[in-house]
Amino acid sequence: MNNIPKIPVGRWVDGFVTYLNETFEGFFGWLSDGIEGFTDLIVYGLMAIPALLLILIVTGIAWYVSRSWSLPVLAFVGLLFIVNLGYWEQTIDTLSLVLTSVIISIIIGVPIGIIASQNETFSKIMTPILDLMQTMPAFVYLIPAILFFGIGVVPGIIASVIFAMPPTIRLTNLGIRQVPEDLVEAANAFGSTTMQKLIKVELPLATKTIMAGINQSIMLALSMVVIASLVGAPGLGVDVYRAVTRIEVGRGFEAGIAIVILAIILDRITQHLGTKKKEG
Repeated sequence: MNNIPKIPVGRWVDGFVTYLNETFEGFFGWLSDGIEGFTDLIVYGLMAIPALLLILIVTGIAWYVSRSWSLPVLAFVGLLFIVNLGYWEQTIDTLSLVLTSVIISIIIGVPIGIIASQNETFSKIMTPILDLMQTMPAFVYLIPAILFFGIGVVPGIIASVIFAMPPTIRLTNLGIRQVPEDLVEAANAFGSTTMQKLIKVELPLATKTIMAGINQSIMLALSMVVIASLVGAPGLGVDVYRAVTRIEVGRGFEAGIAIVILAIILDRITQHLGTKKKEG
């Protein structure tokens, strides 16, 4: 086996990344400015709202989607606890990073999932690509992301998008494929076009499954906040990383608790939102 020449996969990848960087440098710069500007807009918008008022807004959203008191109480008490710990600004930074990542994942992932549901060949091509995106160590994504976008929030968001997008694609594809055949045949019998059938029949019936995929994408994006902090992304991940490097157990636990609270609130709200849309 030692006599078999090594396949230069690493050299091929390096060459491909260098080619992309040299050829599309202007595009990557434009994309970086756009993503960073959108993230800053979310941060400034949320920070412009007083903490207590924003907590009440989130509590109101939690009550609206759940129609019970358990989730609003959890949101109100949990967010007040984060304010008390002194991690409100970091939580807003983390939330903006997650929202940006998830919005990009939805914009790209849902259309890809729709195409995969309509085209079996495309679905088979996407399956190994999605497997690669989910199983490749997230740190690997940071290397080309830094090369393309530099240090800061953008490479962290790009890595989060790559890592978090597969569930949205997979469950959009699955949800549309699970629409009962008799309903699809009825739509065809009434002369619906492919677009009409998609918008009026398939997507509404697949909403609950699609929302489950978005929910998973949110959780995966949140799991990337510490990794994103390694390349300069702000937020709670910075405090966790500093606590690890300085062996500050208490600080790490506080920042970790803040991440957990944020994750639980986002998870419960999106779960109830999917159920509410299904019932509606």
